[in-house]
Amino acid sequence: MSGRTLILVAVGIFGIGYLFYGRLLSRWFGVDDRRITPAHRFRDGLDFVPTSTPVLFGHHFASIAGAGPIVGPILAASYGWLGVFLWLILGAVLAGGVHDMGAIMASLRHDGRSIGEILRQYLGPTAQRLFLLFATATLILVVAAFDVIVAKTFVASPPVATASAGFLVLAILFGILYYRAGVSLPFLTFLGILGLLFSIWIGFRFPLRLPENTWRLVLFGYVFLAATFPVWLLLQPRDYLNAFLLYGLLFGAFLGLLLSHPPVRLPAYTGFTNELGPLFPILFVITSCGAISGFHSLVGSGTTARQVARESQARSVGYGAMLLEGVLGVIALCAVVGLSLPEYRELLKTRGPIATFASGVAGFFAALGISPPKGRAFAALAVSAFALTSLDTATRVARFMLEELFSPGSSHVSTPRSRVVFTLAVVGLSAGLAFSGAWQRIWPLMGTANQLLAALALLALSVWLTSSRRFSLFVKVPALFMLAVTLTALVLLVRRNVLSANWLLATLGAGLLALTVLLLRLALRRLRGAA
Repeated sequence: MSGRTLILVAVGIFGIGYLFYGRLLSRWFGVDDRRITPAHRFRDGLDFVPTSTPVLFGHHFASIAGAGPIVGPILAASYGWLGVFLWLILGAVLAGGVHDMGAIMASLRHDGRSIGEILRQYLGPTAQRLFLLFATATLILVVAAFDVIVAKTFVASPPVATASAGFLVLAILFGILYYRAGVSLPFLTFLGILGLLFSIWIGFRFPLRLPENTWRLVLFGYVFLAATFPVWLLLQPRDYLNAFLLYGLLFGAFLGLLLSHPPVRLPAYTGFTNELGPLFPILFVITSCGAISGFHSLVGSGTTARQVARESQARSVGYGAMLLEGVLGVIALCAVVGLSLPEYRELLKTRGPIATFASGVAGFFAALGISPPKGRAFAALAVSAFALTSLDTATRVARFMLEELFSPGSSHVSTPRSRVVFTLAVVGLSAGLAFSGAWQRIWPLMGTANQLLAALALLALSVWLTSSRRFSLFVKVPALFMLAVTLTALVLLVRRNVLSANWLLATLGAGLLALTVLLLRLALRRLRGAA
C-alpha cells in the first residue's frame, strides 16, 4: 500500500460520484436552467452579480477551502489512516456534496436568501432567529480565530505577507479590467497567473516584517473593506486568482504522489480511544471540512447563490468544489501516512499540523525536482491563502446574517448603512475575541459547532424538499447521521468540561445542545405535518 494508491482510489471515486451521483442530485433537486436566478432578478453590482462558472468556482472553492481540510484529516489520523480515509470519501460524496449543492439550490429557489430565512419560511421566525444567532456567533469565532492564524503565519513567514498583499492589489486590478474594461477572461487569467508568480517573487525579495498585533489590526481592516466593497471588486477576483494557488498545490502534490508513491507506514487503526476521545463521534467532528462543513452552507446560500447565472452551476460549483476539497483532505492525509506512529505523534506535538502538512507536501514536490525549502514555502503560502479566503468570506457572510436577522423578509436588500454598521459589529466582536485570547478557550467547540451547522442545514433542506413534495431521503439520511454525531459529541464535550470545572465551555456546549434539540423538535413537527 502506498500514498499513490490512496490518492488514485480517492480521485476515481470522486470522479464517479460527480458524473453519476451528481447527475441524480440535479434531478432530485429539480435543476432547471430555464429559471431566472436571483443574480439576474436582483442584480445590484454589489452582492447579486451573475458570474461565469470558472470565476464562480474559483471564488467558491477558495472561500470554503480553509485550513480545516488540512488540519482535520491530519489530527484524525491519530485513530489510523483507514477511518479518516473512508470518511473523507464517503462523507464528501454522500453528505458534504449533497449539503453544499443543496444549500445553493435552496437559496436559488428562495430569492438568494440564507438557510436561516428558509427555516423561517417553513418553521417560523423563532427557528430563523435561533439559527441566525448561532450561525453569526460561530462566524465571529471563525473570524477571530483565522485572524490570529493568518497573523501568526505572516510573522513566521514574512515573504507570505508580502505576496498576500500583492495578491490584493492584483485582485482589484483584475476586477476593474474584467468587469469595467471588458478584457477577456482567458487573457486576463494568463496575466493574473503571471501576476501571482511576480507577487511571490517580490515576497521573497522584500519580506514584510510586522509585529503580530499589528498584523491582526491590518487584517481586521482588510476584512472590513472586503465585506463592504462590491463583490466583483475585491473578494471575487481575489478568490478566483488565489484558487490557482490551490490548484497548483493540488496538482503538484498529486503528481508528486504518483511519482514518489510513498509507502504507508502509519497504522490503519490505532484504537477506538485516544487523548482526543472516542473514535465515534470525534473522528467525524475533527475531520471537518474535508468531508462536510456547515460553513459551506453559509457560503453557498450567503454569497455563492447570489452570483449563480444558471441553476446547473449548483452542481459544478457546489458539488464539484466539495469533491475537490475532499481531494485536498486526502492529500493532507497522505502527507502523514508515510510516518510511523511515533514519528507522527512527535512531529504533530513539536511542529503542529500545518507545519507537518507543509513538510509532507515538500516531500511530494521533491519528486518533481523542487527543493524541500521551496516546497515548504509554497505550501505555507497556499495554506495562508486558504485561511485568508475563509477570513474575508466569513466576515461577509456574518454581515449577511445580521442583515437578515434585523431585516426579516427582505434579505436581498442591502443599504450602505447596514453594510457598514453590521460589518463593524462583526469586526469589533471578532477583534475583541482575538485580542483577549478568549477564542483559544472555546476553540474545541469549533469542530462540533461547524458540524452542527451542517446538520441543521441538512435538516432545513429536508423540510424544504418534503414541504415541496419532492424526494428527500438522500438528504434525510446524512442529516440523521450528522445529528447523531453532533449530539453525541456535545454530550461528551459538556460532560468533560463539567468534570474539569470549565464552566464556560460546559455552558456553551449545553446551549448548542439545547438549540439543536429545539430546532429538531420544530423540524420533526413540520415533517410529520407535511408527510
